[in-house]
Amino acid sequence: MLTKKIAFIGSGAMGEAMLAGLLRQGLSRPENLLTADARTERVDELSEKYGTQPFTENNLAVAEADVVILSVKPQRLAEVLKGLKGHIRPEALVLSIVAGAKISKISKGLGHPAVVRSMPNTPAQISRGITVWIASEAVDEDQKATASNILGALGEQVEVDDENYLDMATALSGTGPAYVFLFMEAMIDAGVHMGFARRISEKLVLETIKGSVAYYENLNQKGDTHVAALRNQVTSPGGTTAEAMYFLEKAGFRTAVSRAIWAAYERSLELGKEAPTHPPESGTAQ
Repeated sequence: MLTKKIAFIGSGAMGEAMLAGLLRQGLSRPENLLTADARTERVDELSEKYGTQPFTENNLAVAEADVVILSVKPQRLAEVLKGLKGHIRPEALVLSIVAGAKISKISKGLGHPAVVRSMPNTPAQISRGITVWIASEAVDEDQKATASNILGALGEQVEVDDENYLDMATALSGTGPAYVFLFMEAMIDAGVHMGFARRISEKLVLETIKGSVAYYENLNQKGDTHVAALRNQVTSPGGTTAEAMYFLEKAGFRTAVSRAIWAAYERSLELGKEAPTHPPESGTAQ
């Protein structure tokens, strides 16, 4: 890993998170990280901050790269692939974090068979993310190990054997932090509405969520504890929690969450130009 040259095509927040993670974990050296972006000020900023090599032309950045990481917006992908075609070394690995972009589209657009498609999420920026990924048949074991090392710098990772799981992961874990932040925002606002100062309400909500996750992880070390059991544990008959749960269910909380995730899944398919199947009718998991 230390000797591999890694080119980042697109130098946004996730691209920066990946290169920062690689450096933080000692998996790469600054001089082997090449960042490409149309904005000169952005690649210069990264160069000053991390010691990376700046480029404003993608084809120059990938010319000697062992790994090419695609971290551009989905809307720009076709243009980027066209510009890179014929410039990537035959033995190089292409690793994509572009939402909705199928391996076939990337491989065809680049004229390059060795492609890994992945879907990280924003906690990856502090190496606490979860990434789902899949490799094309042309990716060899050494390249898989390289992909695993790079994605491991972002946090946990799950390799799958069916590309359909990537669109599902986009909707569930990739978009998931936004659902959590919205729920936190709603709880904080409710606390303020009741009369707490915002800073106190924020602390109560943050520690409640952190503690609840830690409590679940502690009890679920064997993998046989269902979250519903913990919810039942704190829901006394006729109590305050039971009353709150009644109103959440009456408002269609589960269905709203399920439909929102399905909508994100459909959008991921649209980005990959795939037609979605019909969603489940109920708000329960299918």
